[in-house]
Amino acid sequence: MRVSVETDKCCGAGQCVLVAPEVFDQRDEDGVVIVLDEAPPAEVHASVTEAAQLCPAAAIALS
Repeated sequence: MRVSVETDKCCGAGQCVLVAPEVFDQRDEDGVVIVLDEAPPAEVHASVTEAAQLCPAAAIALS
């Protein structure tokens, strides 16, 4: 699994951080998502998938 984000789409809701904090964080200044691990281990794939599905701005892409 590869994780990428379109930061210009991110609205800073933070759902991704709540669901998969090992993979996502937010910038302090504006809350925009930061990807901590672009190739997360298999044991967190389910939470990363859930984070992508919950993203209100559809800013998270998985491949």
